[in-house]
Parts: sequence; structure tokens; C-alpha cells
Amino acid sequence: MDTLSEQARPTILVIDDEKSVRDLVSIIIASRGYHVASAEDAVEGMKLIDSLRPDLVLMDYMMPGVDGLTALGQIRAGFPDTYVIMFTGKGSEEIAVALMKGGASDYILKPFNNQNLVERIENVLKIRGVELKNRELLEEREKLLEEIKAWNRELEQRIQKESEDLRKAHAEVVQSQKLATLGYLAAGMAHEIRNPLNTISLFVQLLREGLDDPEKLEYVEKILREVDRVDDTLRKLLHTAQRPMYELSDVNVAEIIRTTLDSFRPQATAHRIAVEFTTIGSPPLLKADPEELKQIFTNLFLNAIHEMHGGGRLGVELYHDGTNVTVLVSDTGRGIPRENLTSIFDPFFTTKSRGTGMGLAVVLRIVKNYGGRIEVANTGDSGTVFLVSLPIKAAVDDGGGEAVQPVEKSGTG
Repeated sequence: MDTLSEQARPTILVIDDEKSVRDLVSIIIASRGYHVASAEDAVEGMKLIDSLRPDLVLMDYMMPGVDGLTALGQIRAGFPDTYVIMFTGKGSEEIAVALMKGGASDYILKPFNNQNLVERIENVLKIRGVELKNRELLEEREKLLEEIKAWNRELEQRIQKESEDLRKAHAEVVQSQKLATLGYLAAGMAHEIRNPLNTISLFVQLLREGLDDPEKLEYVEKILREVDRVDDTLRKLLHTAQRPMYELSDVNVAEIIRTTLDSFRPQATAHRIAVEFTTIGSPPLLKADPEELKQIFTNLFLNAIHEMHGGGRLGVELYHDGTNVTVLVSDTGRGIPRENLTSIFDPFFTTKSRGTGMGLAVVLRIVKNYGGRIEVANTGDSGTVFLVSLPIKAAVDDGGGEAVQPVEKSGTG
């Protein structure tokens, strides 16, 4: 014990109402290198325990005032790291059982043998050291288990996020491939269909000049209208896959939205739809083609109104974060069925009885041309929210898949 450092030397408190016992025990354990303190009763002893936090207490079972068994319970309840050896002059089995049940680590009969006292003290201190170390290891184990659980949760979240990012990236690649394929298909179809279509239109116009019958003239006009409708469908198909003539300029997005909303107010009024447009901050000008931006919001507003024929609310919110200009377009319609979410930007996909399914495909192509993104931010029984985000300083795709820095110019996709 002499080799122990000052800090490593255990502290032992002796509580006994007999001064001779206190002095004797103190001398014995002090000679073994322990720190020693003493008290003559349990009340004084509890105060010393609170201040010294001793490793071990040697305490008499029979004391005036608070007896040893009661004090034992108080020590074990308030200071679980302090172990207790009880002194007793009564060697009955009942007392021994009561002491051990009360939490005593050992008990020693009076009068005691000095060597036996030292051995019992050292044995209890060894047990205490092992138990405290075990408790420390268990606490460390629990801490490590919690850290592992936290790491696992973080890993699962990262895997989930990366899987979602991968899914989105794959979906964008597939979407780009669809648009590229559609571009080739549209160009070929436009050439092959427009030639006979022009011929049909020409001959029908020639026939119209020689007709006087009002009924037949009406038939001719219907043919010409259908020819125009086919040509318009071809034009939309081309615009879905390829960028038409465009001209970049500094565009006020808020003004584009207001102008587009104004054009829809008669429809909104007719369908009892409230229109709310809010802006947060002052979004900077974007270098863009105003007609292309107008086309984005025209298609989104048209879809929203179509979902609210029985009345509702069309909400538009515009804000920016210094990097992107973001627009939220919300409606209070029926929402988009989950099974349709992966298809809404596909060309020709539509749930309308009358529609080409080109609107959102065109929107996607325009947004991608500016290096932005469009997604369904939320959808359900309470309606749908589309999010359109356009970079403030963006490279602009010319429609052929290669990004160029925006400058004021005209060109074809």
C-alpha cells in the first residue's frame, strides 16, 4: 500500500461511538497507507461522507441516535460508490442477514483481529474496484452501443439519401434519353407528315375556290381546321424535344408571372378560383427568353386551373436565396396519383380527356435548358405544389445538349 500515489490512496471513514475503537482502527488502517477520517455517530458520519466521498466506511451496528442499519440504508441510497463494512458485537445469523440485505459489503465481529481486519478491508476494496470498473465498462458499452446506433441511423439516412439522389439522377438520364429520342422522332415525323399535309391543305384550298354550296364549304373549312390542328400538334412535338427560336434578355420573373396570371383571370373567375401571388424579397433579373419563361408558367397555371373546376385557390410564391430564383405553384385540386408521379413529365402522358400531354414535357425541357430543376414538392388530397428553381447565374443549354453561357442572341435549337 506504501507504493500507492497520494491520489490513488483510498479514503476510509470510521464511524463508532467508542473512541477507543475509532482510535485503534484509525491507527491500523493508517499504517497501511490509507487516508483515514472518523466520526462518533451516524449524523456526523453522513456529513463527512457527503464532503469526503470515502471509498469505504467502517461503521458500528449499535450506535446512539441513528443506528448502524438505518445509516447503512442512507449511505447505500445516497452514496452508492461508498462501500460499507459493519462492526457488530452480536454474532447472530439474523443480524448478519439483515446487514447483507441492507447493502453491507461485509461485517466484522467485535473484538476483531487486526490482521483479519486489514484483510477484510483489502478484500472489500478489491471487490469495490472490480465492481466500479465493471460498472464503468458497462456504461462505456452502453455509450458505444448508442454511438453505434447513431452511426447506423446516420448511415441508413445517408444510404437512403444517396439512393434517392441516384434514383433522381437515373430518372433524369432516362428523361433526357426520352427527349433525345423524341427529338429524332419529331424531326422525322414533321418532315414526313408536313409534306402530305401541305399538299392536302393546298388542294383543299383549291377546291374551296370552286364551291358555292354552303354545306360543302363548311366541310372544307373543317378539313382545313383539322389540318391546322395536326400541324399545331407537330409544332408542339418539336418544341417538346427541341428549342425553337429564342432571344435572351434581362427578364423580371415577377412581371412575367403577373402578366401570365392576368391572362388566366377570366378562367379563374369563371371557375371560382382565388388567385394569390406573393413575393419574398426582390428577385434579381434573369438572363432568359421571356416567352420561354411565360410558357413555363402558362402550362403550370393551366394544369392547376384544370384541377379546380369546382373552385379553389391558385397560389404562386416567388423568392430567391442569392443563388436560385424559386417559384412555388400550388393548387387545391385532387392531387396527383402516386402511380403517375414518375410519368407526368413524359411526352404524350396526360390524364385529360382532351390534351396532347406535351405541356409538362415542354416545361421540363425549358427548365433544363437554363440549368434549373422542376419537381412536385408536395401532392395529396389537399392539392399539388410544383417547385421551379432557376439559377441566377446559369449556363444555358442551346437545346442540343451543350451548355453555353447566356448572352443576348438569337438561334435555333
